[in-house]
Amino acid sequence: MKVSLGAKTIAYPTPLFLVGTYDKENRPNVMAAAWGGICCSKPPSVAVSLRAATYSHASILERGAFTINITPRGFLAQADYAGIFSGRDEDKFASLGLTPIKAEFVDAPYVGEFPVVLECSLVQTVEVGLHTQFIGEIKDVKAEKGVLREDGLPDILKVDPVIFTPVSREYYAVGDFLGKAFSIGKKLKS
Repeated sequence: MKVSLGAKTIAYPTPLFLVGTYDKENRPNVMAAAWGGICCSKPPSVAVSLRAATYSHASILERGAFTINITPRGFLAQADYAGIFSGRDEDKFASLGLTPIKAEFVDAPYVGEFPVVLECSLVQTVEVGLHTQFIGEIKDVKAEKGVLREDGLPDILKVDPVIFTPVSREYYAVGDFLGKAFSIGKKLKS
């Protein structure tokens, strides 16, 4: 029997993204965000929701661009820090020993040490209660050669992305390979 938990932000998993932006003084900034994911396949797009109170919120609106940096397990502490402290008060790239790299296709920085980054051009905003959902068209995906499979796609186990459980506020890593999507379900067809 199921038990009602009430209206809560429970959807497993959520990502631990670092969102990269430039502020009005051209200073690079990153913030942690978990309310996000792919939202369209054509054009390839990603959505991330931020509170208006965050420093990155105004930067995305001003620059019309942001990056999504996939947090690998080895940078968990830095990503968590980026979600605790504000870019208003410090240069988080410098504080965390991370390298801001100017994106090639959009007006935003990405984290040089992270294995996979998405360069996004802002195409739409949607106000949803406390958050603004920023929808960005993915202009380019950059990946370190060392995390690519033979077919040229990122290997999730090599990327080793961190996932977040919202209500309990815990971090996890990805697990076992279970099967090919759009394939294993075909066995149920009579």
